[in-house]
Amino acid sequence: MSEQRINSGIISGERYLSPQALGNNAARAASALHSVGVWQGDVVALLLRNDFAFFEATRGATLLGATTVPMNWHMSVDEIAYVLDDCDAKVLIAHSDLLSESVLAICGGREVIAVESPPEIAKAFSLEANQCRTHAAVPEWYTWLSAFQPWEEQPRALSNPMFYTSGTTGMPKGVLRKPVAPEVAARAMQRSAAAWGLGADAARSIMTGPLYHSAPNAYGMGLVRNGGLLVMQPRFDPEDMLAVIEQQEITHLHMVPTMFVRLLKLPAEIRNTYDLSSLQHVAHGAAPCPREVKQQMIDWWGPVIHEYYAMTETGIVAMCNSEEWVAHPGTVGRAPEGVDIEIRNEEGELCETGTPGQICVSSETTPYVAYHRAEEKTAELRVGNYIATGDVGYLDEDGFVYISDRISDMVISGGVNIYPAEVEKVLVTMPEVRDCAVFGVPDQEFGERLVSVVEVSKPMQGVALNRFLRERMSNYKVPREFLFVQHLPREDSGKIKKRLLRDAFIAGELS
Repeated sequence: MSEQRINSGIISGERYLSPQALGNNAARAASALHSVGVWQGDVVALLLRNDFAFFEATRGATLLGATTVPMNWHMSVDEIAYVLDDCDAKVLIAHSDLLSESVLAICGGREVIAVESPPEIAKAFSLEANQCRTHAAVPEWYTWLSAFQPWEEQPRALSNPMFYTSGTTGMPKGVLRKPVAPEVAARAMQRSAAAWGLGADAARSIMTGPLYHSAPNAYGMGLVRNGGLLVMQPRFDPEDMLAVIEQQEITHLHMVPTMFVRLLKLPAEIRNTYDLSSLQHVAHGAAPCPREVKQQMIDWWGPVIHEYYAMTETGIVAMCNSEEWVAHPGTVGRAPEGVDIEIRNEEGELCETGTPGQICVSSETTPYVAYHRAEEKTAELRVGNYIATGDVGYLDEDGFVYISDRISDMVISGGVNIYPAEVEKVLVTMPEVRDCAVFGVPDQEFGERLVSVVEVSKPMQGVALNRFLRERMSNYKVPREFLFVQHLPREDSGKIKKRLLRDAFIAGELS
């Protein structure tokens, strides 16, 4: 790759994909996919890490009017089989290291195409050379594409990707976003662009989150489509990200609060080594950010930090810039034009200002959202003309939203509601705590009790964490037990697999 400044396209490790090469490969992908029966309304499943092929396959399918289903490659074989059957995928495109014999065994009747896992992904995930090579019986992506001429027909009607939920209750559900009028889609895209700072000028960014999640996917696809430069980071690494910001003069970022925490845990001498003056707009979402963490990031990077609150089902719900957050500390923003937010109690009645309840949202696109083949779940999603987010929160008198936790994560101990996210936001500010997960487990006396699993930078005892929390919050919110692990199980986004921890604790596998 040349040392000359690259202004557009995608960089991954030592590899570079120009906009022209992306367009050509996508057009060949459309022809190749059509040759195996893919056409408008059909489904192409993607079991891919962040790589060029993700963009090429997505664009290729879009030219045909086909729907892509980006799959969380952390899923079990049973979950993968369920999603493939549920969405009726005609084709599965997967990285070689993810195509185990058991995955291949569940793909009967589907075309399977393998993408060789590139060197930077192999290094990031400690893959052996034989894992990165394609299976003898499965076509290799670029060899397959080379046999076809670029697709020359007019693109078919745009089809939205279908993302599957994480399946915290039951099997994953596909979020079906039906086509809307072009002007409605344009307004929804404008809200996303405003939240992410992606305007008319081409941006330079790093892809820090997995493309199988809806927000990083939309962000990355939109940025590249707009002529920007996207640098792929196979796995989030805080110091490596700082180095890339300086080297590539990065202007825009899309992050989650866990990444902020890990950046702030770097020693000051490392943090101060890098020139970050190119940054213009750093968007973060996915989870509420601890106040102290957010303030420290603004103090370090300046007023370039922008927060947004969104759902795969709804798109952007609220947003705020640094100045608005400083004036309303702890908020995730307020509704932009075209979005309405209500807070409702368990009886469905409107809550007064400052009173927590379920956050419900409405916009022009909400009537067109459903769960694929799940009418009952779709009905549960709706509250009149509003969509129930599953989040607990409240509005202040200026219309800014504050989130307490997920309804499904709320713990009722001794008849009192406790929000684990509130405890986590305090505990993670302890200098020795790298990260933590707080959840409820069955308790004979109280119904449920709080347990915290903690990743620390040096050996500690629970009494120190107990004391730290009791000095900062009510005693009833302090976990009864603290367990220590070297590494918390995470997805690529940095999100902790809390359900896995809870199941392991109940099964007696954590102590």
